[in-house]
Amino acid sequence: MLEKLPHAIGQALSGLRAGAEKAAFHTVAAEAPATLRVTSEAFADTAPIPARYTADGDGLSPPLAIADVPDGAAALVLFVEDPDAPSSHPFVHLIAWNLRPEAQNIPEGAFASPAGEGSPHDLGRNSFQKDGWLPPDPPTGHGPHHYLFQVFALARPADLPASPGRGAQLDALRDNVIAKGMLTGTYERA
Repeated sequence: MLEKLPHAIGQALSGLRAGAEKAAFHTVAAEAPATLRVTSEAFADTAPIPARYTADGDGLSPPLAIADVPDGAAALVLFVEDPDAPSSHPFVHLIAWNLRPEAQNIPEGAFASPAGEGSPHDLGRNSFQKDGWLPPDPPTGHGPHHYLFQVFALARPADLPASPGRGAQLDALRDNVIAKGMLTGTYERA
């Protein structure tokens, strides 16, 4: 959708970004220890996300691995945000909550996306108001966008309504995160 924005508009908006300091990792979970290890076989930390996982490709959710989950974690939350979006808050690409608390491997395409239904998960609304993976789709000419794959280990399972949005997810994380980890992928349209 944003690929249709003219390059000149993307360039004009290049200075307008939500900011990484507004991401969940740095706000409601700022005090939690960053001891979870989040990796992907598809891309390294701070490296480009392959087009296959974006709006320019198949749009599948990428494979992820989560390790070093502390004993006593009741559930995990995967919260993917784009702090480089030209908006007042980071753009939400995925909310997956009440994931099993043990370390795990999440295969590509595990979450509902434009590419398919994925596996059953408790999903929240992305910024396009759909439950599931919203593939990276930055405006042309806006510069590189950073996609924060944030994982939170919770002391208590998240008590959320069906299809929660960003605000409800942030509330569920507040004073409930015992460990966190993050993998950052980038994507840009020239």
